[in-house]
Amino acid sequence: MLNIPAQLSAQLRCPITASSLIQHGSTLVSSGTGAHGETYSYRIVEGIPVLLAEEATLIRHRSR
Repeated sequence: MLNIPAQLSAQLRCPITASSLIQHGSTLVSSGTGAHGETYSYRIVEGIPVLLAEEATLIRHRSR
């Protein structure tokens, strides 16, 4: 597991929710939720975050 440098991490945002991202192992997880309560994670590949909306993994969705 490679940690994202703090200076870079502070600049990164979820492309879907625009919230900051928190590193959990080899993924970055959105700290906020989308319009329907969803949270997303993004892979880190060889130290590079893959912050593409189409590559996001839905990890939580609040049902109404």
